[in-house]
Order: sequence, then structure tokens, then C-alpha cells
Amino acid sequence: MLVHLVDGTYELFRHFYGLRRFNKGIDKPFGAVAGVLHTVLQMIEEGATHLGVATDHVIESFRNELWPGYKTGAGIEPALWAQFHPLEDALRALGVATWAMTDLEADDGLASAAHLAAADARTQQVCIWSPDKDLAQCVRGDRVVQVDRRSKEVRTSKEVRAKFGIDPPFVPDFLALVGDSADGYPGIPGIGKVGAARLINLHGPLESFPAAVLGEHRELALLFKRLATLRTDAPLFASTEELRWTGPAAAFASVTARLGDPRLLARSQRAPVLPG
Repeated sequence: MLVHLVDGTYELFRHFYGLRRFNKGIDKPFGAVAGVLHTVLQMIEEGATHLGVATDHVIESFRNELWPGYKTGAGIEPALWAQFHPLEDALRALGVATWAMTDLEADDGLASAAHLAAADARTQQVCIWSPDKDLAQCVRGDRVVQVDRRSKEVRTSKEVRAKFGIDPPFVPDFLALVGDSADGYPGIPGIGKVGAARLINLHGPLESFPAAVLGEHRELALLFKRLATLRTDAPLFASTEELRWTGPAAAFASVTARLGDPRLLARSQRAPVLPG
């Protein structure tokens, strides 16, 4: 079976700001939620049988306690923030496995789900639908891949190495050195992308670097690596079969009425329930 794992928070942002190009600044209360649901239904129509969505139920996580500059929910537009929790309710009503992350982030949920699904011998491939560079660390050969919906690029280990200059397991080391402005940590002064890849390929993980390489910045680099390392131990499901889509729940009718998009209900009812 193929397992599809979707970054619900990324998709919500994508649809919210995508709609901004056409709505002249007048946001529909649940426009982005409806957009995400249409995207998920399209995946089902195109043959997805096993899928799950991870979301940031709250933006903050344990990482905020480790680094004061780590990303928070500050600055998220109220019209967008108001759609976070309705998205989770709507996905569950659609019958999609949904993991609303609190102490962990959506990326940790995707990493944990990928780890669990890849351990199932029945799984042929795990597709992580997110362009987030953090998630490149989860890629394993062509068994666990990352899919960028915008560029339609599928990243196997080969593509990750071409992009970063290092193999997927070293992505946290790489990000620790170069920083991640989206997540709010700056990296180590004087080390760019080329230099970071060279050091990692020469010495391996940060813990193996000779003391003189990072000098006084060693402990800071190790802290940033902890921020960049995704958790894979969230107990999201006991069996990959829990991710099988078996159709919408009865509650989906009232959900689509609230969203003001009756096309969703009709589309969900027509969508094929396929064998794995």
C-alpha cells in the first residue's frame, strides 16, 4: 500500500493566501478549510487509500522552552487562526485520520507517522506532502519520499542530497549550522550552506566534529540540532490500517453546510472507497 501524509497546517496557509489573490481582501470564514478538504478529496479521487493529516493544534511546542526566539503564533492573521480547529473537525468528519499536535509540532506528527508506516512490511511507499526542509530528514531512499505539491517534485534520498549536499539523516546537523529563519534560530556565524555540507561530509554528525571546528559555538550548535531534529516517537496509531479511508462520517453533511460548500458533500459521496 501507499501511505500519504499531509501537512495540514501548510495546506491551510497555502489555501488561505492563495485565495487572497482572488477575494479582494474579503476572506470567507472557512474558505481555506474548504480548500484543504478539496485537496484531500482530490488525492482520494486519484487513488489514495491510506492517508493522514497532521496539524498544529497550537503553534508553540516544547522547542519554545529550549530557545526563546523559536517561532510562535504571533503575527498569524485572526481570519487564518480561526480556521485551525475547524479544519481538524472537518477532516475527522470526512473520515481522514487527523493528528492535532500540541506539545509537538505537525512536522513531528508527520515524522512519527512516516516512521510507523515505514515499519509496516505491507507499506510500499510513504509520501510526505510538504515542502518543509525539516522533513527532508525523514526521507529514506525511495521508500519514504517528500512531495512538493507546488513544484510537483518528488524527493528521494538522491534529490535531498542534490539539494543540501548531504544525506537525509544529516539534515538536522545542516540546519543547526546554517539556521532556519522560518523556525527562528540563526545557525552558527560564518558557516554557509556549502561550508556546512563540507564539514558534515568530512566529520559526520555535529557530535563527531573536532572541538576546534565549532569552538565556543559547539553547545549552541547542538541546541539548534535539537530544535531541528523531528520526533518520531509520537504514538499516533497502532496499525497502518487505521489510515484507510472508508468514506465520510454522517456528520460531514452538517460540516459542509457550516462551511457553505455543498460541493464537498457531493464530492465525498462520489469518491471511491478503494481496496488497499
